[in-house]
Amino acid sequence: MLSIKVLGSGCANCVKLEALVKEAIAELGVEAEVSKVQDWPQIMAYGVMATPGLVINEKVVHAGSLPDKAKVVSLITSALV
Repeated sequence: MLSIKVLGSGCANCVKLEALVKEAIAELGVEAEVSKVQDWPQIMAYGVMATPGLVINEKVVHAGSLPDKAKVVSLITSALV
């Protein structure tokens, strides 16, 4: 099972990223635990200085902008290998 974390303060793009992640997981039929990290010291511990950020299995795979759905699907698919 994948561990996916959405990093961000709760801004509109952070909320959209969480929704995109959930849509992608549903489409792929993948089991994943999705959580939000809103605590700035925790976000900065990942080395992310601009949100939203996406962490899959404790690896930062995207940060600083809102990726499109195809990119999110690609990032999740890559983590399955």
